[in-house]
Amino acid sequence: MPGLDQFGYKEQLRRVLTTGDLVIYGLIFMVPIAPFSVYGFVWDDAKGMVPLAYLVGLVGMVFTAMSYAAMSRAFPMAGSVYSYAQRGLSETAGFFSGWLILLDYILVPALLYLFSAIALQPMLPHVPEWLWLLGFVSFNAAVNLIGIEFTARANRYMLAIELVVLALFIVLGLVALYGGHGAGRLTLKPVYDPSVFSLATVAGATSIAVLSFLGFDGISTLSEENRGNQSAVGRATVLSLLLVGALFLLQTWIATDLARGMQFSSPGTAFYDIVRLAGGLWLERITLIAVVLANIANAMAAQAATSRILFAMARDRKLPAVLARVHPRFQTPYISTLVVALVSLLVGVFFSSRVDDLTRIVNFGALTAFLLLHLSVINHYFIRGRSGRWLAHLTSPLLGFLVIAYVLYEMDDSAKIMGGCWIVLGVIYYLVLTHVLKRPAALEL
Repeated sequence: MPGLDQFGYKEQLRRVLTTGDLVIYGLIFMVPIAPFSVYGFVWDDAKGMVPLAYLVGLVGMVFTAMSYAAMSRAFPMAGSVYSYAQRGLSETAGFFSGWLILLDYILVPALLYLFSAIALQPMLPHVPEWLWLLGFVSFNAAVNLIGIEFTARANRYMLAIELVVLALFIVLGLVALYGGHGAGRLTLKPVYDPSVFSLATVAGATSIAVLSFLGFDGISTLSEENRGNQSAVGRATVLSLLLVGALFLLQTWIATDLARGMQFSSPGTAFYDIVRLAGGLWLERITLIAVVLANIANAMAAQAATSRILFAMARDRKLPAVLARVHPRFQTPYISTLVVALVSLLVGVFFSSRVDDLTRIVNFGALTAFLLLHLSVINHYFIRGRSGRWLAHLTSPLLGFLVIAYVLYEMDDSAKIMGGCWIVLGVIYYLVLTHVLKRPAALEL
């Protein structure tokens, strides 16, 4: 495959990841059991049509995955949407896409650590929340510092645990369902209930459900550690998304029919109430432990992805150059990794009593960055490159843009306000970067 020298960069990271490793990384990042944590909130907003919300989210993300695949073939480098918008649109668009996706990547680990700490609180009430946060952050930082190959091995074990627990729920859930609980069988009502259906309702619920899908884009941050051909990253992105989407639909469909007539103790524990109905207290406890492990694995992947974006932006002098330093032994961006760990710890402590606010803002950054990604495909291939491929390079990214734009439009107002504040901070920083520090707007290749 072409080397990085054609883009003005030197090979610094170790190419050790296979396509299988990339798919596993994507599954870990998205978490096959992600709906367990947000099911109750999606249920409330979707008026019970949880699988439909996930289906709409999957459609939007498939279009986005195809755009990632297209841009990863053209620009096989670290940096994800930052690099793609930078090369496909402009230097300014690249900066803001990187700035927006950082909002998601930086906050996700802290959110997952908080979910885990809160889940463990009833089991070990005397352990302070900050100590759990410190332990989770330190463990994941150490694993990511050792190297991406070690991270890939750890991911396999984490994924296996998640899939075993999910399989238990699917089997026992179906047995309970057809044994007379809930609706008594799988029905179409979770997918379409004409008495409560509306586009606004589905889009509002999708803005929460889409949190479960975020992470497939993180595969593209490992382009410089991929040892396959240029298409490997794109294939892994689409494949992992389709696999996890199918799992999301299956588990939420079973859960929704099984929950027919139930009263949840709280939105945050809704899925655990359903699990207890399906398999008893023992299955609920196992599920709870699996969720904690999944959150730790997801945060590990998020820290790795965020450090690669910081590395890429610092290499282009859009962030302090120290963030582009690579460890001489482990060949990992170690300064960026440590910075991400510290930020995750501080954010977790600050939002420890405001988890709902942190949850609202996480999706805003990723979805707005995806809008720029779709525009990058259209501009790079269809307009600038005159590819003539109407379906792949115009229709598909345009449909993806429209679906995501509508979900953003129906998003909670508080998320829009906090996301808007982040954009304003980005504008201020970019103006200082270009007008005060006099950094060139164009890449120095």
